Amino acid sequence: MDIAVYSTKSYDRQFMDAAVAEDHKLHYLEARLTPDTAMLARGSDAVCVFVNDQVNEPVLKEFKSLGIRLVALRAAGYNNVDLVAAKRQEIAIARVPAYSPEAVAEHAAALILSLNRNIHRAYARVREGNFALEGLLGFNLQGRTVGIVGTGRIGTCLARIMSGFGCRVLAYDIAPNPACVSFGVKYVALVELLGASDIVSLHCPLTPQTRHLIDDSAIGEMKHGAMLINTSRGAIVNTQAVVNGVKSGAIGHVGLDVYEEETTLFFEDKSDEVIGDDVFERLLTFPNVLVTGHQGFFTSDALAAIAETTMANIASFGKTGHALHEVT
Repeated sequence: MDIAVYSTKSYDRQFMDAAVAEDHKLHYLEARLTPDTAMLARGSDAVCVFVNDQVNEPVLKEFKSLGIRLVALRAAGYNNVDLVAAKRQEIAIARVPAYSPEAVAEHAAALILSLNRNIHRAYARVREGNFALEGLLGFNLQGRTVGIVGTGRIGTCLARIMSGFGCRVLAYDIAPNPACVSFGVKYVALVELLGASDIVSLHCPLTPQTRHLIDDSAIGEMKHGAMLINTSRGAIVNTQAVVNGVKSGAIGHVGLDVYEEETTLFFEDKSDEVIGDDVFERLLTFPNVLVTGHQGFFTSDALAAIAETTMANIASFGKTGHALHEVT
């Protein structure tokens, strides 16, 4: 099969080239998938996309006209895909359901530790010859309560990590995970979790029900001065509400690896540009806010697993007409 691979960087090529079989041909495109770039897939049998590519109805109609039968995501989430339109256009959608939950969970833990002990601020100070400790006071994780919203593979990994620090772990999920219960996680209602947790970490998919799950009302229910971590999807958090919460002191620390308006920002070098997103820029002014550019997945282990599963999806579709991990 000929596959057009959108939104590619050098690291994508490295791992995809290592995973591709000889009977498949990859055409790498730096462009992000939009209705304007969909025609770049002309001549391909399938396309491969990433988290911020637009797989909407206009794109899918264009793909249908080009004879494309499969869209393979290099990600677990598929909130950027119009599944109804895909079905209407008879285009299969495949994903990578579990590439490396440890990678994202460990990144969430890194954000927690960095914010708590002010590593990001200490790093900058020491490089300037400033060894003062004022403003860097943290707290012991042992004995603190961590609330995890969403206990799929990633949330469960973080629950194990934080349990290892001696934390009390609470969880909220519409489908409690027996594995979490087995090592002491207690499931509670969301409002109870928010009110009791010193740290709240989000690990749920983006759906109409979870969009802006953390808003002004939810922040009002949180323990005053609690830490908020989001490594799932940006729109689960209402960013303006978080800005308000940090300004008022309702939120003590914020760690974000995702942002609801990240599409035109993340994965690109914007260092020579003026960023016009005032809400995002306001976030960066707070000393107790740490933002990373959607790099939670970014380990060699995860990228290898993503490439291998993506190519396995494509190979299976080429042979049987069905991908291994189709989204229905």
